[in-house]
Amino acid sequence: MTSYRSGFVASLDGTSIGYRWIGHGAGIVLVQGAMGTAYNYDQLARALADAFTVYLPDRRGRGMSPLAYTPVHTVRQDIEDIEDIEDIEDIDGIVAQSGARLIFGLSSGAIIALAASESLAAIDKAVIYEPPFYPQGISHPLIRRFNREVEQDRLAAALVTASRIVGLGPRIFPLVPRQILELGTKRALDRETREGSGSYAPLRELIPAMRYDFKVVSDMDGKVESFAGFSKDVLLLGGDRSPYYLKAALARLEKVIPAAARVEVRGVNHSGPWNADRGGNPELIAHELIKFFE
Repeated sequence: MTSYRSGFVASLDGTSIGYRWIGHGAGIVLVQGAMGTAYNYDQLARALADAFTVYLPDRRGRGMSPLAYTPVHTVRQDIEDIEDIEDIEDIDGIVAQSGARLIFGLSSGAIIALAASESLAAIDKAVIYEPPFYPQGISHPLIRRFNREVEQDRLAAALVTASRIVGLGPRIFPLVPRQILELGTKRALDRETREGSGSYAPLRELIPAMRYDFKVVSDMDGKVESFAGFSKDVLLLGGDRSPYYLKAALARLEKVIPAAARVEVRGVNHSGPWNADRGGNPELIAHELIKFFE
């Protein structure tokens, strides 16, 4: 099995961004969304590796890029993290496949990928998977509650609040009393602490990192029309089993972006790009990426 290489780059503000890369060919950067690290894209990266050199940076605050959250974080800093990965040389002086000109992003990572495509001249094409542009706007009061619960180390409560914000849990969740949801979530956190999370980042790391994701989404709230001048080729990708508001966001972008194409993948939901054991179907998603990028 083809193995990864890894390294670190310093972003413009000095943040150390860890990344891995695999494959050969044109460079493509995969940007993860919330509740995941680069490892969540492992199977997608391997499915692309015969056609592309796939770069998988860990976004700041998680995985190989640990960083304490600050409320002054902006999307611009996420773009700078990506920009610094476009020209890499490894520790042995072997020049990696550089000059990545393609980008893919999921969820909050899709917003970052879209914004990066707009501002970075080096990026030629982008695939955007279900960016969470909310039709009625994201709930800023719930985001403030989530942040308080994280600061108080009430991670079970914070995850329940997050599920209310994003609306991606089982349909029965809104009908279940919050106290019961928090109790069940705490048991899941405790079980993971005892048993470990395998190759995946633990929930106790990923939940606090969601503050970065909610900051990105809230800062871009109501700004879909700002992409009206977007001039590059972009594929708007989503699953037919995803929530209505995510489909609506893609429909709005399709109307706003002049060169946008849109594909709805059958049989997948918001987790489509992730590894199969995390609910994804990476082979299907890779097929759409290869077809568009090649």
